Formats: sequence, structure tokens, C-alpha cells
Amino acid sequence: MARLTLQERLEISAIEAERARRGFVARALNSPTLRWRYGAPRVDQLLIVPHDLRTPDPSFWYEVCHGQFGMAGSLARLNGHSPFDIIPPSRDWSRALHGFGWLRHCAAAAEPEAGKAARQLAVEWAIRNRKGTGEPWHPEVLARRVISWLSHAGLLLEGADERTYNTIAASLGLQLVRLSSAWREAAAGEPRLLALTALVLADLCVAGRDRRLEADLPLLLDELDRQILPDGGHVSRNPATLIELLLDLLPFRQCFRARGRTQPARLDAAVTEMLSMARFLRMGDGLLARFNGVSVGMPARIATVMAYADTNEPPSIHAKNSGYERLEQGDTILIADCGSPPPVILAGEAQAGCLSFEMSSGAQLILSNGGAPGAAYHDWLAAARATASHNTLELGETSSSRLIGNRRIEEILGGMPIRGPAVPYLDDLGSDNGEVGFEASHDGYLKRFGIIHKRRITISNNGRRIVGTDHLNPPRGVLRLKSDIPFAIHFHLHPGVICSRAEKVGTATIELPGQRWRMACEGARMVIEESAYFADASGPLNRMQIVLRGATFGETEVRWAFTRLA
Repeated sequence: MARLTLQERLEISAIEAERARRGFVARALNSPTLRWRYGAPRVDQLLIVPHDLRTPDPSFWYEVCHGQFGMAGSLARLNGHSPFDIIPPSRDWSRALHGFGWLRHCAAAAEPEAGKAARQLAVEWAIRNRKGTGEPWHPEVLARRVISWLSHAGLLLEGADERTYNTIAASLGLQLVRLSSAWREAAAGEPRLLALTALVLADLCVAGRDRRLEADLPLLLDELDRQILPDGGHVSRNPATLIELLLDLLPFRQCFRARGRTQPARLDAAVTEMLSMARFLRMGDGLLARFNGVSVGMPARIATVMAYADTNEPPSIHAKNSGYERLEQGDTILIADCGSPPPVILAGEAQAGCLSFEMSSGAQLILSNGGAPGAAYHDWLAAARATASHNTLELGETSSSRLIGNRRIEEILGGMPIRGPAVPYLDDLGSDNGEVGFEASHDGYLKRFGIIHKRRITISNNGRRIVGTDHLNPPRGVLRLKSDIPFAIHFHLHPGVICSRAEKVGTATIELPGQRWRMACEGARMVIEESAYFADASGPLNRMQIVLRGATFGETEVRWAFTRLA
């Protein structure tokens, strides 16, 4: 685990100072003397109800009827109690409870009792949380609850008696007043964008907030400019963040139209670029490549977002701002991580997978990274972030990025950030015979071992042959180490894919439904080992991996290839 450098100490101090400043401003603006600026603390009329694009689970209500409240990978048994009375099984469960995203499941049940229960819980929440303190009022939880209450206002308010209606309307008004100042305290990255999204959505939906819209909309647009890179990726480099943000941003077009307004061009452009990047990051099975925090697959949400994307143009092959490369030939897709970790303040979920890749053929994944564990399996997070859990080279049994262990920064980010490596070189490859590829290098092992890792990958024009080379060399000149350093090049097979040794030394046969591939290597010893796949809702799964092992004395070249046989 790495110690903080002077530059990182200065950066953390700046982060803390900015948090303190934002907190001071937010508290001042929320004071009784200034909160009048944010409108009346009551919602008297809803002009429109935005559409919730997240897919509901009708079975949720069935589980509630049987005394179970399952969210965020955890299941709570109610035993006749209110969910607000029981001890939360996890922090993520608690945040999901107070975020009220589960209202969509109650709405999907289409049963009067589900709507009645939802209204009762909303009223109970409003009465219990009048003081406005604790986790339910953290900016990102507050923002999610505002979006949920607005999106399911019909469920909460239609047919409600006067007391219920007034209680919910008054609480929603108070929450909007609080959010108008508290968004400044939201953590950098997705939480802050979520808070501003909720504010602008409320400005469009609630009568009498046109002046607030004029103030809040520029804040949202400026935050989008800060967080969305020119190629449409999110500054955190987490592909899943794009999907979550788009599910909240896509309803804006309908809301602006319903209010007789045109969606701002800057918002329209940002959403278009994000949709393009989301397509770029999809593998052949329709799910996102498992880089930098992508966890349990969310096919329904991805499919919903993709329905809004322009499918007339093929996905780009370069996303250099985001640090990803996409190679697609025939029905073979390969996506590689060729970028450095995000800024420290956004690196709490980033993974040490530089120059790793995933590969699919048709609708089937062949090679996949470990991914991030679900909310209920955080104990596996460190292992999932390690270089050894990715399809890339590991040197000296250490990761190419280093975890920064510091309690102050962990409290701010909710996890340990990572440092390095830099990617000083990235080039696109092509040839007259239709091959496509890339060549890139990183310096994650330079300081410790004096060695640069360079990787070159090409795919034939029909997608049936992938050729790669991994180089270990000093940045210049000749290097002779005092002792050899072990290396391991990992190729993790997706769960369900099997492999076995072939007769020829240095080759293996890979089998999956309807396909058979051969892998061959030179310059290393091929072994077949067990591996773990973390991005599954049921917890880590056993799987197989092909590992190319060897030792370097300072300069090494390993060549490998995948060839489709059937």
C-alpha cells in the first residue's frame, strides 16, 4: 500500500478545504434567514410527472407481503415491523430505503394495497424525518428520493386523503428547499451531478419554480461540462456511471417538451455523446465491459438506455479521452483499458487493470475481467481491484497501480483511491490486409523495477485471429536486473467457458457453446489455473484462467494468439 506523496497531500488538503467551503456555504444558504430564496416549503401543484426509466421488479411487492425487504444486494426480514424500525443489514440497503427507488416496484405491482403501503411509508418517513438530520438527508440520498417521489407522484398522491396529500406535499417542498443548498455538499462526481439533476427535474415538474430553473439549469450544464469528457465518457472512467446518469438525464427531453420548452443544446449534446460512449463500451453479450467499478450486470437498464442511442453509425474505435480502445472485426469484439486512473478524488472505485482487455465472439463472452463485487460482497473489493484479476500482465506479484491508504481520504471518497500508472504511449495499428489493433505502454512498474510494460494487439479482418505481444523493457538503453522478477500474464475465461491443454506444448483449447478456440504462446510457460469472477449477484464465482508465467531479467517478449477453430 502506497504512502501519500507531497503532491497527493496537497491535493487532499485542497479537497478538504473545498469540502469545508461548500459545507459552510450550504449551511449558510439553508439558514432560516436565507432559505426563502428557494421558494415556498410546500409543493402545491405538479405540472408534469417524469417517467422512471429504471426497470421495476413486480416480485418486490410479493416479497414485502411475506415480510421481506430486499434492496442493494441485502435482504431484511421485517417480522411485522416498519422497514424504518429495523437495523439496516448494510449501509447500501439503508441508503436505498431512504432513496425510495423501490417505489417503482410498488407501482409495477398494480395492486391497491401496494399503493396504499407506499403512501403510508412516505408519510411515515416524512413524520420521522422532520428535523432534517442524518443519512436520509445526505445530498445524494436526498436527490434520489426527490426524483423517486416526483416520478411516482401518481402512486403517492392520487387517491390519497387530505392528510396524506398535505404531509407528502409539505415534505417534498422542504426537501427541495434543503437540496437547493445541500447539493454543494454532495461528493464530487456522480453524486453532485445527481443532486443537480434532481433540482432541475423538480424545477420543471413543480409549479412556481421557473425562477429556480433559470438558476439551477446553468449549474447542471456546467457540472456536465466538468464531468463528461469530449468522447462522452465519465471522468471517473466507470462505464456503469454512464448508464446510471443517462437513466436520470434522458427523461429531461420529455419534460422540457411538456413545458413548451426546448432542451438546451449543451444538455442535448452531452446526452448524445454519453449514449455513443455507452454503445462503445458494450460487449457482444450486450453488457458493459468490466472496467473500473462495473459490477453486477444490469441488462434491462442497458437495453433501456440503448433504445435511445443512434444505431445507424457503428461505434467509434477510439475513446482516448476516456482511455479505452475498441476493436471489432467480424463478430469479435475486444475492448481494452488504455488509460490512467482518474483524479484521486474520483478514484475510490478505480481498478488496477491498465492494458487489460475483454473479448467476446458473437453474443458470448470469452475473456472477462473480474469486475467489482456486488454491494453485499465488499470484502472481495481489494482482490477485485488488483491487477491479477484483470486480463493483463502482473509483474513481481504486485499491481500496476497502488492503493493509497489514508483514513482522511477514505472518509471523503468512501474507498481507497489508486495511484498510477501513466500511459505515455498509445498508437493505433492498421494494415493493408484489413487488420486493426493498437499498441500502448504504461509505467506502473517503472519506479519499483525500472521496467515499462508495452502491449500490442491486432485482430484479423474476419475476427477469427487475435495476436498479442507483451514487452517488458527499460524506457531506454539496456537493463540487467540483479535478480529475475516473476511475471504472470492473466487471461481470465468468462464463467461457463472451459479450457484444456492441447497436445502441443504452449497451447490450450477453449470451448464454449457453438465455438472452439485455440490459444498458443511463445516466451512463457502456459498453465491453467482457477480464478474468480466477482461481478455476479450471488457473489464470487469460480472459473478458469490461462496464465503465461515466466521471469524477466530486464527485457522480455511474450507472444500469444487466439485462433477460432469452429
